[in-house]
Amino acid sequence: MLVLGLETSCDETGVALFDTERGLIGQALHSQVDLHAVYGGVVPEIASRDHIRALLPLIQGVLDEAGIERPDAIAYTAGPGLVGALMVGGGLACGLGLAWNRPVIPIHHMEGHLLAPMLEDDAPAFPFLALLVSGGHTLLVWVQELGDYRVLGSTLDDAVGEAFDKTAKLLGLPYPGGPALAALATQGNDEACKLPRPMLHRDGFDFSFSGLKTAVMLQVREAEAQRNLDAVRADIAASFQRAAVDTLVGRTLKAAKYERAERIVVAGGVGANTLLREELAAQFEGRVFYPRLEYCTDNGAMIAVAGALRLADARKPATIQAMARWSLDSLTPPQSE
Repeated sequence: MLVLGLETSCDETGVALFDTERGLIGQALHSQVDLHAVYGGVVPEIASRDHIRALLPLIQGVLDEAGIERPDAIAYTAGPGLVGALMVGGGLACGLGLAWNRPVIPIHHMEGHLLAPMLEDDAPAFPFLALLVSGGHTLLVWVQELGDYRVLGSTLDDAVGEAFDKTAKLLGLPYPGGPALAALATQGNDEACKLPRPMLHRDGFDFSFSGLKTAVMLQVREAEAQRNLDAVRADIAASFQRAAVDTLVGRTLKAAKYERAERIVVAGGVGANTLLREELAAQFEGRVFYPRLEYCTDNGAMIAVAGALRLADARKPATIQAMARWSLDSLTPPQSE
């Protein structure tokens, strides 16, 4: 079965073709970073319009390269995300489904991230603990099987990726801030600034990053008052990254111990962070799985593989689904209607 995956939840247009026999056989990705950089963040209207421009040519290119006229099913991101952007992907998926007489499969964006390691030859077996970390989400999820998810903890305020971006902005780094901050941190001393590790020693598995962000803001203001921000910028970046990673690793290991997890999956854009990978590998006694770096950020391949695993949920393209908010633990295992 050939599944075409479409990802349009935010500022990247992803298209991929997944064969249930051969695996991933084609993909393309269009980034909107340059469009949004001048505004310092994603502008929803610009994002939606650019998806409209980019999506159909990307689909045609992927199908042509694979020598495929039409797939057997079309999977698309139905949420959570920017509603206008989701409507572009969902609308085109349903339109193509009607034109080609093919079913569609609405996919939860975070389930796509969670299943991205399934694209690898050495894929994790169920059950496992998942740490989903991105610009919009920070979640600890116990994954019993496909569609059987129990959210153990989430962020009470900023997602960790958002905290990275906001801290980068405080430091005057270019958009997107997360990768720029991580690069700057390699030049600094991560013990130079005393920063909090929010929620690290509290009960439960929730996260909080607003206090850490505020502490960084105070460090930046103090440096600006002393007119030496340039001299300490790398140290602040390194200290922030260390505090954020310590928090993520500490809460994840606590949850892994509670669930007696033998496997941890880390996915989402922040999953590409080198320090996070190093610390989990060093401190967790079991195995840690990641998607390759190109599948950490939003992409069509993760939606295509999720669609392939949810073929039983394929339906006629009668209604477009687009949900700004959608709880991951509301999902169920694949089942035919």
